[in-house]
Amino acid sequence: MQMNKKLLITEKPSVAMEFAKALKINANRKNGYLESDEWIITWCVGHLVTMSYPEKYDEKLKFWRLDTLPFIPQKWKYEIIPNVQNQFNIVQNLMQREDIKEIYNAGDSGREGEYIQRLVMMMAKPNPNAKIKRVWIDSQTEEEILRGIKEAKDQSEYDSLSDSAYLRAKEDYLIGINFSRLLSITHGRNLAKKINEEKASISVGRVMTCVLGMIVSREREIRNFVKTKYYKIIGEFGDEKSSFKAEWKVNEKSKVFNSSVLYNETGFKNIEKARDFIISLQGKEAVITELKKSKQKENAPLLFNLAEIQNECTKRFKIKPDETLDVIQNLYEKKLVTYPRTDARVLSTAVAKEISKNLNGIAKGYKDEEVQGYIKKMIDEKYPTNNLAKTKYVNDSKITDHYAIIPTGQGYENYDKLPELQKQIYKLIVKRFLAIFYPPAEYNKIQITIDVDNETFYASGKVCIKQGYLEIAKSNNKKIDKDSTDNEKNVEKEDDTSLESLKNLKKGQKIEVQNYETKEAETSPPTRYNSGSIILAMENAGKLIEDEELREQIKGAGIGTSATRGGIIEKLEKIKYIDINKKTQIITPTNKGEIIYDIVNYSMPDMLNPKLTASWEKGLDMVAKKEIKPDIFMEKLEKYINSKFNKLVVKM
Repeated sequence: MQMNKKLLITEKPSVAMEFAKALKINANRKNGYLESDEWIITWCVGHLVTMSYPEKYDEKLKFWRLDTLPFIPQKWKYEIIPNVQNQFNIVQNLMQREDIKEIYNAGDSGREGEYIQRLVMMMAKPNPNAKIKRVWIDSQTEEEILRGIKEAKDQSEYDSLSDSAYLRAKEDYLIGINFSRLLSITHGRNLAKKINEEKASISVGRVMTCVLGMIVSREREIRNFVKTKYYKIIGEFGDEKSSFKAEWKVNEKSKVFNSSVLYNETGFKNIEKARDFIISLQGKEAVITELKKSKQKENAPLLFNLAEIQNECTKRFKIKPDETLDVIQNLYEKKLVTYPRTDARVLSTAVAKEISKNLNGIAKGYKDEEVQGYIKKMIDEKYPTNNLAKTKYVNDSKITDHYAIIPTGQGYENYDKLPELQKQIYKLIVKRFLAIFYPPAEYNKIQITIDVDNETFYASGKVCIKQGYLEIAKSNNKKIDKDSTDNEKNVEKEDDTSLESLKNLKKGQKIEVQNYETKEAETSPPTRYNSGSIILAMENAGKLIEDEELREQIKGAGIGTSATRGGIIEKLEKIKYIDINKKTQIITPTNKGEIIYDIVNYSMPDMLNPKLTASWEKGLDMVAKKEIKPDIFMEKLEKYINSKFNKLVVKM
C-alpha cells in the first residue's frame, strides 16, 4: 500500500466527479470512492449523521410527559442515518487508513456544509496522524477547485464556523422538541377538536413559528382592513394649448392645517368639504413659487444574492424558492454560476480584478443572440470594465462567506442539455451581471410648486433621455429591479407629455387656473406574501423590529439563512400550516395554522416575534466571528428554555 496519500471528501458524488476531473484523476470508480496513486476522493450523500432523539438517551423519554421536560442533554448523542450507513462505513474506513496523511474537507462552502462534514469526522475518528485541511471555493470551475485545494487552510481555522453550526442545530433541536412537546401536551386535545381530528400534535420551531407568525399577522391585517375613501384636490393649470395637473397638499399656512376635515395631508374625509375647499379657491391668483430642474442618474441594481433571485423567479416563473435554489445549485454544479447560498449582493475586490475572465468567457461561449448584442455594445461603446472596484458593486465589508451570484463564463459544454427554465434563470443572472458595466440611466426632471392663496399644489415631470443599463435590464418591457418602473415605454410617453408642458415655465410666473376637481382615492390593504417575497421578508426581518437600538444591534441578521429559508416555507406547507397557490405562489395560512398561531401567541408570544429569532441568529453569527464563546451562547439558550418553561407551567 503506497504511503502518503491524500483523501478528499465532498458533499455528494457529482461534486466528487468535478474534483476528480480538475485533479486529472483517471482512476476507476470503486465502491463509494475513486482512488489514484496520489488521491482518494469520496463523498457524503448529504447528511450521514444526525442528532439522536430523546428516547436514545432514555427509553422513558419516548412518551411525551410534562415531568420529563425540559429535555436538555449534558452530553449530546449522535447516530448514523440508517439508509446511508454503507456510505458512512466507506468514508470512515478511508479516513482511518494509515496511508492517509492529508484529509481535505471539501464540503459545501457554508455553515451547513461545514456541519455535515464535521459530524462525519466526529463519528468516524480519522487517522490521528493525518492533517485535516478545509477547501473553500466560490465556484466549481477547474481553476477555482485547484485554487481551493492549493490554498486549503488548516481545518482548525474554521472551528468557530463549526461551533456556530453545532449550536444552530442544538438550538433548533432544543426549542423544537421541548416546546412542540409542551404545547402538544397542553393544547393538543383542544387543537384536535377544532380541526376535527382524533388527535393532533403541535410543531413549533425557532424559525418556522416566526415565519408562520408573519404570514398569519399579514392575513389578519388584510381580513380586518376596512377600506376608507378620501378625496384629493387636483388643479389644472396653464392655457388651453399647454396645461398640466398638480396635486394639492396641506401646509402650515393652509386654512385647513390641522383641521378635522382632513383624512391625511393630501385629502379630505368627505366630498362636501373637498368641494367647499375648491369653492374657496375660485378666482384666486396662482403663482409658481418653486421650480427645480435636474438631471437624475439611476445605476443598475446590485447583483443577485439567493433571496433576490428566489423572489425574482417567483415573480417571473411562479416557482417556489426551493425550486429556484435547486436550479441554481444545478447551474453551480455545471460550473455555470458561482456559489448560490449567499447573502451578499456585491463582489470582492479580488474577484473584481479578475472579472474580465468572466466577461470573456460569456462573450466566447454563451451563444445567446440577445446577450451577444449587449456584449457587442459594451465593446463598441468601450464601456469600462476595469474600474469596478471603485463602484457600489464591490464591497469587501458586505461579504461574509461568499460574494454575489454571477456567471463564471465557463461550463457552456453543459448548457445545451439544460431544461428551458434553467436556461431562462441562467440568462437572468447573466443580464443582471452585465448590467453593472453599463452606464446609468439618465432622466430630465422638473418639480414645480404653485401657490394659490397660501394653498400649495405640486407637479413634476420626468423623462428618460439615456437608457443606459435599462437597455439590458428590461425583459418583456419590464425592468428586472423590483424598485424600478413596471412599464418603461408607457411611463416615458406619459412623462414626455408632462415635461413638455412644464419645461418653459419660470419661478415667480403667474399662471392661469383652468379648473379644480376632486379625485376619489381609497386606502389599500397590505398585500399577501408570495413564496418569493416571504424569503425577502425573512432576510430583512430586522426591519420589522420596532426597537431602534435592537434593530441596529442585529442589523444584517434575518430569520434563517440563505440555505434554509426555502426549506422552512416547504415544511410549513407540508405540515399544512400554510397553503401556497400553485399558479400565483400566493401564501395564505390554513385554519390549522391560525389555531397554532393563537396557541403560541397565548403561550409564548415572543416566538412569533422576529426580534427573538433574529437575535439568536445574530448570536450564532457572533460565535462564527469569535465575538462570543460557544459556552456563553449555550448558557443563554439553556437559561431561556428553563425560564420559559417555569413561566409556562405556572401559566397552565
